[in-house]
Amino acid sequence: MRTEAMQKLTRDQLMPLEQYAKQRNDFRAKVMAHKKDRQVQIGPHATLYFEDRLTMHYQVQEMLRAERIFEEAGIEDELNAYNPMIPDGSNWKATFMIEYGDEDERRVALGKLIGVEHKVWAQVAGFPKVWPIADEDLERTTEEKTSSVHFLRFELAPDMIKALKSGAAINMGIEHPAYTHSLSPVPEATRASLAQDLA
Repeated sequence: MRTEAMQKLTRDQLMPLEQYAKQRNDFRAKVMAHKKDRQVQIGPHATLYFEDRLTMHYQVQEMLRAERIFEEAGIEDELNAYNPMIPDGSNWKATFMIEYGDEDERRVALGKLIGVEHKVWAQVAGFPKVWPIADEDLERTTEEKTSSVHFLRFELAPDMIKALKSGAAINMGIEHPAYTHSLSPVPEATRASLAQDLA
């Protein structure tokens, strides 16, 4: 069963620019509160931001506002760019960010962290770790360095989803020679929010 959280956004669900201008503060407050339970920090410099229909709705509205897009073709382009980040009922989709405040430190770290996007894992308690499918839209790593932003998809088996729906804990981590950290388990509010992404 696909819940509303898994349905792709359509043009008629978006607010026109004028309406969005009036409702933006309230909508933003709602989205920020929602996002709080969908962030998982792994160690001091890496965070997973789990996306869903609401976070993507906000992203699309913000893009339309910033670019003053109101033509149908432009709106469709934005929907086509962001709809793939909405979970499909059997997966989690996350923006993975490597975060260093200092630019020089970040440059050095990104040089050491090549391939890190494939070394992030999520685990439903009692099951094997799930490794992500990374950057399906475009390659973000070169021979010299990785990107500070990646897009990850974690595909979960039906029995994992069933266990999660029955309250199983979620653990997450990164196993890279230059960065190994884990979080066991993620907070309950995050677990509950992520469980809603699954059919």
